[in-house]
Amino acid sequence: MVGVVNTVFGYGTYAGLTALFTPHIPFAYILASVISNLLAITFSFLNYKWFIFKTRGNYLREWLRCIVVYGGASLIGTALLAPTVFAVKHLTGEDRWAPYIAGALLTAITVVGSFAGHKSFSFAPTEGSMPRS
Repeated sequence: MVGVVNTVFGYGTYAGLTALFTPHIPFAYILASVISNLLAITFSFLNYKWFIFKTRGNYLREWLRCIVVYGGASLIGTALLAPTVFAVKHLTGEDRWAPYIAGALLTAITVVGSFAGHKSFSFAPTEGSMPRS
């Protein structure tokens, strides 16, 4: 359930910022992607920390690890966004909706690898860390 909430928040933030920026900025979906990724990473981090992995302390260390896990996926997703928007426009003829469709496709792809990264890296027990409750 937490993963669904995180995904909806992340995509919703991206879609909302894309809609907000589009009338004012060329390729607004790129800026929307960068900003929404930073917001979504922090939102997801707190949800995973409090509700899934239930770790204590280590906020900064774990948040930075989340940045590493999500950051790589975010960079790849942002880099693939413009070509994916172009492909969606070309294949569907949907100029207006292409950034939203492309964002949804890339979100689905990145969700799969993120959880594994968090389980094995972001929230993995480290020497001196407090035990999980």
